[in-house]
Amino acid sequence: MWEITENNELQDVLGKSEQLIWSGRPKQGLMLRPSDAYLIPFSLLWGGFVLVWESTAIFSGAPFFFMLWGIPFMLMGLYITVGRFFADAYMRQKTYYGLTKERVIIVSGLFQQSVKSLPLNTLADVTLSKRMDGRGTIAFGGDGGILGIPSIFTNSSWPNSRKPAPPAFEAIPDAPMVYEYIRDAQHLSHKGE
Repeated sequence: MWEITENNELQDVLGKSEQLIWSGRPKQGLMLRPSDAYLIPFSLLWGGFVLVWESTAIFSGAPFFFMLWGIPFMLMGLYITVGRFFADAYMRQKTYYGLTKERVIIVSGLFQQSVKSLPLNTLADVTLSKRMDGRGTIAFGGDGGILGIPSIFTNSSWPNSRKPAPPAFEAIPDAPMVYEYIRDAQHLSHKGE
């Protein structure tokens, strides 16, 4: 039914008799998300406003305080315009996913490894969102949105306003196949096998 896989990054978090049914990683590199449809125009407006502010403060002979006042806003503008894409790519580079007969495992963390373990027999809501190419996201829990529409800040790199997203296997290849693996493993765990 499944092919047993190995992943060196996940071996340390497996139990003695536990075997991986599937392991994978999110899409690597820079990635656009649906929330970027709102965030990119906003970040360009923010950056443009800050650039006009700073250039006006510098070239009009404004007091030194006005030039300093714009620096934090310029740094924020750089982050939301460009930096957040690189921060997101780096976070995904440090993320590994695993599935065993007993649980879903998500290993992540920038400076310190964090392990999220979700027992299959307690997962009630497993949601598959897929693209035409088979890549997709499998979320474990609600999406936090209203009427099924996630917040524009969910899963975005917007500083300090990130709405907690449910744990997920995000942007994985062959998402429908992995979803079926999860459903099969859940069925077996409910039977007690």
